[in-house]
Amino acid sequence: MNDELETGADAAALPREDFRCGLVALAGRPNVGKSTLLNALIGFRLSIVSPRPQTTRHRILGIATSEAGQILYVDTPGLHRGAKRAMNRSLNRAARAAIGEVDLAVQVIEAGRWTDEDEALYAALDEQKVPRLLAINKVDLAKDKAALLPFVAELSATHAFEAVHYVSALKRKGLEQLERDILARLPVQPPVFGEDEVTDRSERFLAAEMVREQLMLRLDQELPYATTVEIEQFSDRPDGVAEIHAVIWVERDGQKAIVIGQGGAQLKAIGTSARRIMEKTFERKVFLKLWVKVREGWVDDETALKRFGYTD
Repeated sequence: MNDELETGADAAALPREDFRCGLVALAGRPNVGKSTLLNALIGFRLSIVSPRPQTTRHRILGIATSEAGQILYVDTPGLHRGAKRAMNRSLNRAARAAIGEVDLAVQVIEAGRWTDEDEALYAALDEQKVPRLLAINKVDLAKDKAALLPFVAELSATHAFEAVHYVSALKRKGLEQLERDILARLPVQPPVFGEDEVTDRSERFLAAEMVREQLMLRLDQELPYATTVEIEQFSDRPDGVAEIHAVIWVERDGQKAIVIGQGGAQLKAIGTSARRIMEKTFERKVFLKLWVKVREGWVDDETALKRFGYTD
């Protein structure tokens, strides 16, 4: 994977006369499985995944290229209500801005559930006049699949989706038909990225996300939301090892102690798991060094949010 992607340089002509390319937003309330769906659609572990809502904090582009076309999937932070902190408001703005830039939106919901947050997102898509598909995710978990039919019929009677798809991102079910349906609605135009590219994000960004994923998975209750990760150094040594220095920022001294753990055990476990994922993704050995530092109130500090990459 290249840190800097060249776009458009070799895309002067259509690979075939009906080749399609466009931006597609994967949109939904928190924790409906958007990131798992993105990873499944592009065949690469790009977006971090955890059982916690609001895991995705950044607009992430995932690229899927086939003979028929190139789909540029945008995984957005989940829109949520009650955004009292500056970071949450920033994430909502980022999600809404991404919606306005796309050729098509796929609204992702959980099988059998339509909440006020789903309705608010639908209204935002409707306001932007974005063509939209509905992807009902986690159908593998539905105990009574027959009950989905009246649920979808009632939803379709009051909401204008161009098509409805039943999928399981985790089991990779229903994705081929969804992809074909998406491609059919994109404009005929040349690809933007090379056929082997999977994202426009750098390895530096991905490394920070891999550390943050372990924080989401390993820390209890609200503590993961008080943490963020900043990469201070990312360099390739002469021996081919990627040397990465990362700072985990927290809001209070007590949180720092929890992240480090007794005798440094928690921090070591976070680092070991993150390093293994990095080595598999970056396809080379990684030397990872972690520090934990305190910056009080960074979640409500606009200057800190910009420094840590939380921009609209």
